[in-house]
Amino acid sequence: MSKKTRRLLAPYIILILVAGGIYLFSVFFGSKVNNLSYSKFVSNLKKNNVETVITSANTDGGTIDITGKLKGYAKNESYYVVAPLSDETYKTINEYQTKNKFKVTTKNDPTSGIIFKFIINVLPYLLIGGALLFFLNKQLSANNKSMDFGKSRAKLQSDKNKVTFDNVAGLKEEKEELQELIDFLKNPKKFTKMGARIPKGVLLVGNPGTGKTLLAKAVAGEADVPFYFISGSDFVELFVGIGASRVRDMFRQAKQTAPCLIFIDEIDAVGRQRGTGLGGGHDEREQTLNQLLTEMDGFGANEGIIIIAATNRPDVLDPALLRPGRFDRQITVGLPDKIEREEILKVHSNNKTFASTVKLSYIAQRTVGFSGADLENLLNEAALLAVRRNKDAIGMPEIDEAYDRVIMGPAKVTRKYTEHEKQVVAYHEAGHAVVGIKLDGADDVQKITIIPRGQAGGYNLMLPKEEKFLATKNELLDRISGYLGGRVAEELMFKEVTTGASNDFEKATKIARAMVTEYGMSSLGPIQLEEETSSIFLGRDYNKSRNFSSQVAFEIDEEVRKIISEQYDVTKKIIKENKKLLDTIANALIEKETLTKEEIDELVANYNKKETKKEEKETK
Repeated sequence: MSKKTRRLLAPYIILILVAGGIYLFSVFFGSKVNNLSYSKFVSNLKKNNVETVITSANTDGGTIDITGKLKGYAKNESYYVVAPLSDETYKTINEYQTKNKFKVTTKNDPTSGIIFKFIINVLPYLLIGGALLFFLNKQLSANNKSMDFGKSRAKLQSDKNKVTFDNVAGLKEEKEELQELIDFLKNPKKFTKMGARIPKGVLLVGNPGTGKTLLAKAVAGEADVPFYFISGSDFVELFVGIGASRVRDMFRQAKQTAPCLIFIDEIDAVGRQRGTGLGGGHDEREQTLNQLLTEMDGFGANEGIIIIAATNRPDVLDPALLRPGRFDRQITVGLPDKIEREEILKVHSNNKTFASTVKLSYIAQRTVGFSGADLENLLNEAALLAVRRNKDAIGMPEIDEAYDRVIMGPAKVTRKYTEHEKQVVAYHEAGHAVVGIKLDGADDVQKITIIPRGQAGGYNLMLPKEEKFLATKNELLDRISGYLGGRVAEELMFKEVTTGASNDFEKATKIARAMVTEYGMSSLGPIQLEEETSSIFLGRDYNKSRNFSSQVAFEIDEEVRKIISEQYDVTKKIIKENKKLLDTIANALIEKETLTKEEIDELVANYNKKETKKEEKETK
């Protein structure tokens, strides 16, 4: 028998077993009732065989139910008699009861009680009616929910989650730009008196994690007005017209609580440029965008409603959305500088315990290019490591390890090098370090390690000496030399090359090509030959605008190759001249596996002292 058949037959077998069990229980343990005729009952009365009599009149049938026990019956045995309802029956029972002295009990008819009549006649209808009302109510509520798809999904922020500018570190200029919105929401008459119109919409543009959403919450908290927040993806649905309905309902709710703020996060999900791709102009997203454009600046007036939107892709937004009257103001929220990073670290360190050796200014200096979200994640990783190591406070070792985990991933402690591989990786990383130390334009060496992390066998943390907006040609060339230092060191020391420099070549080639095609830093002249295009349908990463011939393309390749080759020779010369420094750093790496900036500076200082003494001896 198959499993499927056994599964189908199992309920029936169980039902048969249960029924048989109930029957056997009733046979062996249940009560036994003997049905007697009325004449047989009277005969037992005459013979004095009756012990008890229980009478119950049944008015509906004109009969009397008589039960009780006869002499010789077991404990669970009784008799049952149906006698005619008449005075003669009662007279016979009373007559023999007086003579034989058995016990007689009279019960009322249970069917004549009010409760019994209610249960029989009224309760079933009440149960049926209640069940009908329950299912009807459930159906109506389901219909109401099914008709609720056109309602706004915007949520109103509660007072418990209120955020102010005190909770937003850095972003000084951005706060000043948004202060006008706060003043208008608090005192609109001051602006209308001068005939000024406050911006209807403000678009926050910036990299992910820079604090755009937090800034919008702070504006609502400072102004103390209702704050509605929604994501751009909450408008778009399968059915055409739902998104537009939600936009209408959102503005209808906002008008009832004006002045107020509406925050739309990731607006590029609904505000992408129309007329792109293979579809027509009647899909759901475009209908939603059309309704949003109408509500922001159409025939109707939305006084007292200010829209703040955030995106990290302003290039894909529809031009009609960005025109004055809709999003009048565009505020760029950039990555924080050193001072702002230190302020952000102070905010995120309020609820954490740090050792006395931890300096937030040093962490801020090391975290070039980190956003606010990255800094918060860095401190959180450090706190998790401190707990894992059973420490009472977060120390610099936890900060360093957390930084490495954020940048490169967790250390591959179990992955073991062969002795040759360890030497190759050590000299590779030492080559980067030597070039960074000897070239002024190269990045400053902060840390070197040969412990594998992620896809890298080791890595060299090199940061700019100063945070700049511009880079000179020499600085870019020195940076290329810094990336080539690892391969040059491998080639000079081991007379062979490995695959470890692939990522270095990628970065160096990218800088060299940008120098030729974008920055005008080659013999081709100051002309931009390539630019990134923002093809909405094809995607930005697949398309580059090239306004040149195949001959110029060949010349670009030659110039890129020339820059890389020249800097390779420069790097080779530097490492040959500083071979002893290369050996010193590589041997220290083989021994310790990780070198911090302080240890590297000490190695370089000792090396310079030895070289100075050697030169003095040679001079004498």
